[in-house]
Amino acid sequence: MESPNTLCTAFEGSQCIATGELKDVALTAKLAIDRAAASSAPLPTLIFNDATSEIIELDWRGSVDEFTARLALLPGHHARDSAIAAEPDPTTAAPIGPEAPRGPGRPRLGVVAREVTLLPRHWEWLGTQSGGASVALRKLVEVARRSSELKDRVRHSRAVGYKFMSTMAGHESGFEEASRALFADDQAGFEARIADWPPAVQTHLKKILADAFHA
Repeated sequence: MESPNTLCTAFEGSQCIATGELKDVALTAKLAIDRAAASSAPLPTLIFNDATSEIIELDWRGSVDEFTARLALLPGHHARDSAIAAEPDPTTAAPIGPEAPRGPGRPRLGVVAREVTLLPRHWEWLGTQSGGASVALRKLVEVARRSSELKDRVRHSRAVGYKFMSTMAGHESGFEEASRALFADDQAGFEARIADWPPAVQTHLKKILADAFHA
């Protein structure tokens, strides 16, 4: 369930009409929906969660005041403050008594000693590294962690972008080719395939696909 502070973007047809926090974007969308109700050719109004490209479903019934009141009741509008308050204060944490056991390493720096099983050639190589085996292992773990984070961001960005373009541009010319270029890490090919799509759709796509291409 989204909170009033969820970052999102609203579209009326293929035009972007608002972007920002849900409490503000939803009000603009409500006004557009009310106008469309009196139109002979209404355009659909959709709000997308910027982080997931999921469509945010709201109860659009009633007046603007009634809608705003319901919006204020959405859960999570104090979630951020609660999360901060729930974090322990390191200055008031109970000190470790003298009877507490101390392991090897430097606990104050968060170093934890655990058993690692490696082949002899691995230990031989680690023993030749500057700083010793522990330093070399920590460096290797950090490199692997950063590499995994990059891959995760790329994968998530592509999934979010594909979900949005499937909803907003599934009928557009070049959709299948653009999809293949997206997952083939072909940024130039992707941008060429979407060049004739509505400008607002292109702009939003490029924003949420900021991490989708390795280049």
